[in-house]
Amino acid sequence: MAAKVLNSPRAVEMSVYIVRAFVRFREMLSSHRELSAKLGELEARLDDHDQAIGGLIRAIKALMEPEAPRKRPIGYIRGSED
Repeated sequence: MAAKVLNSPRAVEMSVYIVRAFVRFREMLSSHRELSAKLGELEARLDDHDQAIGGLIRAIKALMEPEAPRKRPIGYIRGSED
């Protein structure tokens, strides 16, 4: 994408370099099934952590919100007469 935006030989060179790095990474992952499985496990674990952290942040924000002031009724309130 940089080569299309910048339109220079250096940008084209860097784009090719990046594509080759991703191709090599994909080949390495396919040849190392164990590494691929561990990366998948780590990704799943991080997703669980992200959800837990999001829950904590929501709980903290709820605790930080000020309580609505209690309004007293206007006028005189008579007590119960027996």
